[in-house]
Amino acid sequence: MGFTIGAIGGLSGIREIRELRPGARRRERAQVCTTVAEYTSLWGWDVVPGARAARSGDRVTCSCGAAACPAPGDHPLDATLEVPAGATLDEATRAWSQVPGAATLLPTGRAFDVLEVGLAAGRCALVRLERMGVPLGPVAVTPHDRAWFLVAPGAAAELPDLLYRMGWDDADLDLRGRGEGEHITAPPSDLAAHGPVGWLRPPTLETAGRPPQARLLLGTLAYVCHRSAVVRPRTVGGGPAAR
Repeated sequence: MGFTIGAIGGLSGIREIRELRPGARRRERAQVCTTVAEYTSLWGWDVVPGARAARSGDRVTCSCGAAACPAPGDHPLDATLEVPAGATLDEATRAWSQVPGAATLLPTGRAFDVLEVGLAAGRCALVRLERMGVPLGPVAVTPHDRAWFLVAPGAAAELPDLLYRMGWDDADLDLRGRGEGEHITAPPSDLAAHGPVGWLRPPTLETAGRPPQARLLLGTLAYVCHRSAVVRPRTVGGGPAAR
């Protein structure tokens, strides 16, 4: 939407808009720093500043500056700028002032690992798990229809063995683990120019520091992922596939 000088009260209106913009930027920075401090001081998680992606037509550029970035807007900017668990709002603000506009990333393999599934399967599994009374941790949803179940650290490394013991090792499952050396984009940061990440189940004081063991969720997640893989090819355009 465009503006004309007359529509905003002449030159004085232009000056007012210019004066508002820095204030809006300050409020945005303050909100980001508050979120970072919430993750560090309240939930006890490390936070790493991440690159941001911008989309222009079919072209996506990354704030890291690399012309051929392999993961635009989905990687840490500088691990040395990490804000450790326990950092206060003042400490988070000082750290984030060095990387204005950075995305908020949470390293996996420390306070938690992640079990990642498709969003439809994740929603279905979440309902089943809640009905069964299974203890759950936070669950995030991405703009490209993925669900991230936060579980106890070590799950990603143990995933193949856990699936084997449960009899799911030979199934083609849309299920993967994220563990040591990886990360997730934290709500409400934008993920690779696709849109913001959100919470299906936000963290609480009880769940943030004690995420559930992966084995408690994995059977249901594997079953729902398997059913999704079986049902999906049978439907074309919402109806039965032609035989």
